[in-house]
Amino acid sequence: MNHTQMKFCQSCAMPLGADNHGTNADGSASEDYCTYCYQGGAFTGDCSMEEMIEFCVAPMAEANPGMTPEQARAQMQAFFPTLKRWAK
Repeated sequence: MNHTQMKFCQSCAMPLGADNHGTNADGSASEDYCTYCYQGGAFTGDCSMEEMIEFCVAPMAEANPGMTPEQARAQMQAFFPTLKRWAK
């Protein structure tokens, strides 16, 4: 799957794969959110976009060798406002 076809969690921007989709209220797989952010039709945590970014900085930097926490934060600050959960 190339990057343009990749789907991302619309809350934390984690790439969505076959095994990490959250669940809707009816138990079906969410097309928009990962299991860490969304279960049973509701978000698992009540946080601001800024809090979500700070929570995700370390995992994103660790998952991308050579990326600094500052670079991870800057990328997320640019990308998160485009996600469904945070779009205004």
